[in-house]
Amino acid sequence: MRKLLILVGVLLFIHVALLFVRPPGAAAEPEGEALDVGIVFDVGGRGDKSFNDGAYLGADRATAQLDARVRFIEPGEGSDREAGLRLLAAEGMDLVAGIGFIFTDDLRELATEYPAIAFAGVDYAVQLDNNGKVIPPPANLAALKFREEEGSFLVGALAVLAGGSKRLGFVGGMDIPLIHKFEAGYRAGVKHVCPDCTVIAQYAGVTPEAFRNPGKGKELALSQYQSGVNVIFHASGSTGLGVFEAARQLGKLVIGVDADQQSEAPGHVLTSMVKGVDAVTFDAIKRVKEGTFKGGVYSYGLAEDGVGYIYDEHNRKLIPDAVRARVEQLKSEIIAGRIVVPSVR
Repeated sequence: MRKLLILVGVLLFIHVALLFVRPPGAAAEPEGEALDVGIVFDVGGRGDKSFNDGAYLGADRATAQLDARVRFIEPGEGSDREAGLRLLAAEGMDLVAGIGFIFTDDLRELATEYPAIAFAGVDYAVQLDNNGKVIPPPANLAALKFREEEGSFLVGALAVLAGGSKRLGFVGGMDIPLIHKFEAGYRAGVKHVCPDCTVIAQYAGVTPEAFRNPGKGKELALSQYQSGVNVIFHASGSTGLGVFEAARQLGKLVIGVDADQQSEAPGHVLTSMVKGVDAVTFDAIKRVKEGTFKGGVYSYGLAEDGVGYIYDEHNRKLIPDAVRARVEQLKSEIIAGRIVVPSVR
């Protein structure tokens, strides 16, 4: 019996000792405290070649440059979005980000519930009090907003100057104030250079599904093109993939949104109105890493390079030099405050 107990004791000692042995080639534990980031994507998810993919690129850059550990959640139904944010907060992430206006209410609630965690909302929808003043978000919540109307103004002017028609098209996703900013800026840019031009604006729907319905996007685009429109600006998430398909089918032009979308219809993409979703996502992570993160409303427009339009080797042949010069002049006037772009219809 005594020999058996000794044998068991020896085996137990060896087992415990082996727990502390690192096999050859095993990854070493990271030194210091790693930065844990959780991101919940918007409707349409990864692969939308637009808004969500921009956030992914910013997070991927943070992984490479800031040694951040990023966990992504791609929700399904509406309730999954709140559950995804709550899960990340409960796990004690250093930063929890919601990509899209639809996370606004959930982020505001969770930021109050978890004051020690930093939260960020891309396209966060600010609230106004009875006097029309912005109600600040919680101190640990950064509301990252874009002045989409400014970039949309430029592509509206470009659509007229390089499009060859006095009928311009716009396809929006969900019929909401955020997308109205794109339409308002686009319409203002069109009218600024061509007061007698007509803008046909249509929306895919009134629910979040309107951002992921390529079939509806193609249907709307075909009807606009067939009515005499040569250029359509879409602000519709993956619904816009149907707009690109219609442009390819009829040999027309389309303007992409959020990211450079020329690869969707090479030769048919006049330009893309880009938003720096990748840059603001990376910046929020960086500020948490450096300990400089603060809540509040952050606005990014032409002056901050938060919005803009694409002009490169892929679309240069579609944009004459004189047109490019005119659009750049309009950009300078907006930055200087000489042109004030409307954000409502």
